[in-house]
Amino acid sequence: MIGKKTRSLRLAAALSALAVAATTALSTSVAAATFTAVARFSGQNARALSVNDTGPLHLIKAFGSVLLEEGAAGGTLPGLAKVRLLVGSTVIASFTIQTKYGTIYGNGRAALHSSGRYASFGGSLSVSHGTGSYARAHGSGKLYGVIDRRTSSLTVQTVGTLSY
Repeated sequence: MIGKKTRSLRLAAALSALAVAATTALSTSVAAATFTAVARFSGQNARALSVNDTGPLHLIKAFGSVLLEEGAAGGTLPGLAKVRLLVGSTVIASFTIQTKYGTIYGNGRAALHSSGRYASFGGSLSVSHGTGSYARAHGSGKLYGVIDRRTSSLTVQTVGTLSY
């Protein structure tokens, strides 16, 4: 005869196994539904790129701690890069990259490391939207840069993943 304690343990083990199985089945079906929805939404032409672009930019205008910079970007997505930087203890950036296939828009946030003439920064970026071939652009990555305090020129590098 099975005691009450043993019955309770077996019942608890059975319920636990049932809960795990149900959770696994639910998460599998949710993942499949999400994949199907994403596949339908993004269509056959959806692409993902690993991006690594670098650009030496030059100062267009400065308003106190706000710098407007622009220049040619080279790498995975060559084109004209325009960056608006708010420089403080944290660098807050908004950017556009105009390529021959469309424009990509995004923003970033980075910690500023200052030492004399050159100030470097490093942080994260996100792509919010785009135009043309990049109309459904989104992505994330890392943002790195160096500002020359004498000339206010900027060298910037972006590394990340872009889906469009």
